[in-house]
Amino acid sequence: MNPNPEAPSAAELQANPVVQAAFMAAWADSFPDDPILRHEEGGYIYVNATTGEVIVRRVPPGLRDELRLGNPAVLANCYLVATFHTHPNPVAEGWIPDPSPEDMEGANDSGVPWFVITESDVFVVGPDRRVGGLSGPGGYPL
Repeated sequence: MNPNPEAPSAAELQANPVVQAAFMAAWADSFPDDPILRHEEGGYIYVNATTGEVIVRRVPPGLRDELRLGNPAVLANCYLVATFHTHPNPVAEGWIPDPSPEDMEGANDSGVPWFVITESDVFVVGPDRRVGGLSGPGGYPL
């Protein structure tokens, strides 16, 4: 038995139906078509080390261009394998939907992939999979 199993890759997570449903729900909940209510939504993606089940936990809604992803909950027998959040502000209004420098820095510093959901694409920044596999602390590995 491998004492340090590999975490799922960003592509494997993005293909997972639980993750896809979470992305769609976060996008809808961020009100991308409403210039007054528009805000960022997102959360954390975990894997249960025993069952392999993918679990999503949302965080409280953010601001128009900010969401706090600094303190993931630690779930029993689970490892944080990615984060996700929306960039609901439209290009037509002059916004740049790409991952921000803060997103890229946060992803690299956290040790897990960060998914950024926009009107046209889902971007992935940071490592391809959780650094160190399914071992170490249950939250961010770095």
